[in-house]
Amino acid sequence: MTDSPFSEPTALHLLRRHARERPDRTAVTFVHDHDRADGVSSLSFAALDSEARRVAARLRDHHAPGDRVMLLYPPGLPFVTAFLGCLYAGVVAVPAPMPGQFSYQQRRVTRIATDAGVSLALTDSAQLDEVGQWVDGQGLGIPVAASDTGDFGEAERWRDPGVGARDLVLLQYTSGSTGDPKGVMVDHGNLLHNADSLRRALGLTEETGFGGWIPLYHDMGLMGQLLPSLFLGSSCTLMSATAFVKRPHHWLTMLGRHGIGYSAAPDFGYELCVRRVTDAQLAEVDLSGWRFAANGSEPIQASTLRDFAARFAAVGFRADAFAPCYGMAEATVYVSGRGSRPPRVEPVDPAALEKHTLEPPRPGGPARELVGCGDAPDFDVLIVDPDDHRVLPDGTTGEIWLRGPSVAAGYWGRADATEATFRAHTADGDGPYLRTGDLGALRDGELFITGRRKDLLIVRGRNLYPHDIEHELRLQHPPLTTLAGTVFTVPAPDEQVVVLHEVRGRFQDGQLAELAAEMRATIQREFGVRAAGLALLRRGAIRKTTSGKVQRSEMRELFLSGALTPLYQDVDPAVRSVMTEGTP
Repeated sequence: MTDSPFSEPTALHLLRRHARERPDRTAVTFVHDHDRADGVSSLSFAALDSEARRVAARLRDHHAPGDRVMLLYPPGLPFVTAFLGCLYAGVVAVPAPMPGQFSYQQRRVTRIATDAGVSLALTDSAQLDEVGQWVDGQGLGIPVAASDTGDFGEAERWRDPGVGARDLVLLQYTSGSTGDPKGVMVDHGNLLHNADSLRRALGLTEETGFGGWIPLYHDMGLMGQLLPSLFLGSSCTLMSATAFVKRPHHWLTMLGRHGIGYSAAPDFGYELCVRRVTDAQLAEVDLSGWRFAANGSEPIQASTLRDFAARFAAVGFRADAFAPCYGMAEATVYVSGRGSRPPRVEPVDPAALEKHTLEPPRPGGPARELVGCGDAPDFDVLIVDPDDHRVLPDGTTGEIWLRGPSVAAGYWGRADATEATFRAHTADGDGPYLRTGDLGALRDGELFITGRRKDLLIVRGRNLYPHDIEHELRLQHPPLTTLAGTVFTVPAPDEQVVVLHEVRGRFQDGQLAELAAEMRATIQREFGVRAAGLALLRRGAIRKTTSGKVQRSEMRELFLSGALTPLYQDVDPAVRSVMTEGTP
């Protein structure tokens, strides 16, 4: 990376260089009140460096390089200074969401703390009691400290830890959609290479303003947004995800007010803006400076891209600003994506797709639209048969395998899982490769994602993708719009399709049954299969990972165990027979 602005041996060296060369430039801003001109807090590169040294000095007094420190913060600048404090101290940061009020959320954070073997939980002064109660309640036996108090550490006492490119910076815990989060070991070399890949692919510079609402404990928020900005010596403006969900237009107005040229969101974020931003709110929005609208982390729908571009064209949004991307924590975050071009959308024949090939739809026949996620110039990308490990030709779907400097070393403390996921070899012995678990295809160098291997529905020999069914239901039934759902199969004894979906609105007697019947008809008409079980749930009943992905496996278990409380449920006798006895 000699021609790169990131040409330093570690992230620490790079950040210290920026503190010397651009001390007064604003590095990071947090918007805590969108309705007030003074509702922001900011740190310059010099101030950020001072805060990081202050936190690091205290950490080095009590912790050795390589120790793991858990970061439990609400949205705001204290997370940023604590994370960089860990980096400056040579200890390994373990970002995680706040434990939350529900037991299943607390259990997940406890599993992360236990798996990582953390020796300290850091938070801010406002959350100190809550985090302390969680630590005591879970019997973790680790100290808790607030890093935002003035007496936490002294910047003048900081000493360079002497880290190198292969030293760990953080454990990025995977979304845990299977209920078993694993810590991806990300080192300095991974971070710098991945940020540089993103820079070159999209054409980002130090003049590109970054910003958004994705939480910083999530790889897309931390390594796909904040850190590339800091590494470039640019500026990053942050807001909370809660503020976005409550008032999506605040994200869009923030882009214009703070000169943000790069901002990322999962597909549902763009859909939420289309559905919820009013004409009156639109008058406050200026998207003419938004050059890179990254879309990733979940299946990208062509209809969302079209709807968003049409809705916001009047306020300066250009379709070629969209940058559909593919990435994952095991590859640091960014794998593929291109900017400064309209999205590449390929209509394909659904029947051919079920047989693992990309073919044009028949004249007048049905079509499924796949959104291209660009090329991956810094990775070796193979499409591989997941069973016999044969490398497949262009236009054939299979498991995506990756190799490159951004690929992490493996999972913390999980030798078997690391061997299975990060040390794969093809049938002819080529390797090692990272097995992503994602299904997709290459066509003329463009990567198309079709789904997750473990989520694939196999019904009477047909291969169906659950997110296709879920998306079609939301498109055709307004009470489901923007809400979460999941589709899976259960053996009864043949594989039978079950649909769970949240629903909004108030319904009189019989209306939910009518909606369920209409949903079943949609599935039969569009996909040629029957839903043998269907349950309509209250908003918030579908469990998600910290990154917003539906926990399909957990929802399946909740359904089978009768642990759900549906507003309406209709289940065939064959499916009921495999549910826990006594389920209503």
